[in-house]
Amino acid sequence: MSESTKSDKGSAFRSLRHRNVRVYFVGLLLSNVGTWLQFTATSLLIYRINHRATDAGLNTLFQFLPMLLLGAWAGGFADRHDRRTVTMWTQTALLVQAVLLAVADFSGHASLPVIYSLSLVLGIANAIDNPSRRGLVTELVEPEDISNAMSLNTTVMTGSRIFGPAIAAALIGPLGTAWLFSMNAVSYVAVIVSILMLRRSDMIAVPTAKRDGKPVREALQFVWADPYMRYSFVVFTVVSTFAFNYSVVLPKLSDVMWNEPNGYPILLTMTSFGSVGGALATARFRQVTMGWYAAMIAICGVACIGMGFAPNFYSACVVALPLGFGGTALVASMTGISQSKVGPEMRSRIMALQSVAFLGSTPIGGPITGWIGDHISIRWSIAYGGVLALGVLPFLKKAK
Repeated sequence: MSESTKSDKGSAFRSLRHRNVRVYFVGLLLSNVGTWLQFTATSLLIYRINHRATDAGLNTLFQFLPMLLLGAWAGGFADRHDRRTVTMWTQTALLVQAVLLAVADFSGHASLPVIYSLSLVLGIANAIDNPSRRGLVTELVEPEDISNAMSLNTTVMTGSRIFGPAIAAALIGPLGTAWLFSMNAVSYVAVIVSILMLRRSDMIAVPTAKRDGKPVREALQFVWADPYMRYSFVVFTVVSTFAFNYSVVLPKLSDVMWNEPNGYPILLTMTSFGSVGGALATARFRQVTMGWYAAMIAICGVACIGMGFAPNFYSACVVALPLGFGGTALVASMTGISQSKVGPEMRSRIMALQSVAFLGSTPIGGPITGWIGDHISIRWSIAYGGVLALGVLPFLKKAK
């Protein structure tokens, strides 16, 4: 296993010395709290209709299928256009989707077909937004701080999961899901305002990709030609497909096995506490090592198995901490590894490929996980992902 990357460490918060980073991350944090309000409320709303994990699995299919189909193209689109402008429009589209979901719920029309349709709209907007928004972060700092900024970006994204599910757990009873969808719509205003407040003069100018050529094929060829990148991506794809389907099974697992019908938001919150730790631990690396990457896969795999066979709800809350730590550190590590290998004109495309591997694989893993939970074993519906994660770990020895 290669240790060619350096493990020099610095301050985990060094990117925050940039004013643009501070402004953008504040807006992103507020917006993502709303996103997790909606995410949690949607999962509970779907489960309460038929009490089936399969329905949640199908929702993930509609939500993330656009990432699988459009994600790589969206990376090329982001590399050829102004990322700040693209992100403004996609965030506005996400605001509109939240409004439509709230209206459907308030009016009593939030059936499964309606929810699935709006999840598809959400997925299309997210597929285009993801590489542009993440690529925008790389324009806010100098090249040597990109890995740190991306890890802090992950910290903000996962940190919002502490507050979003916790707020959802407190408010879903007295207010209902429709008001949580409304709160998410309002939260998008925060990130839109933060983007408008970015100082162009302080941003790092980056070259745009040529409009001719084959941008997606170029990115795929780049990844496949480098064994370090190739095997990292292959392993990352397998783990992402089968070991990250918490939203599909935790509502039913909490209800059926631990007699905690409202335990799902609490488990998400505990996972998020671990996620913040994993993101900050990875943020300290100037260049992420393959050894750290492999260790996070191992932690994630063992925690998935532990969650599946937790004897009670309190034990599950404890296991949720390393589950969040390993999973988020794994994602942040993959970002750090990939971004250290590419030039600025290809960064969005590589991040898009990573998103395709991480989120675009959900339409495959989500329904499979839900089916296992309904027809084979609710415990194994999360544990099998951990077994597969540990099973592919030896492939990283080829990443040299």
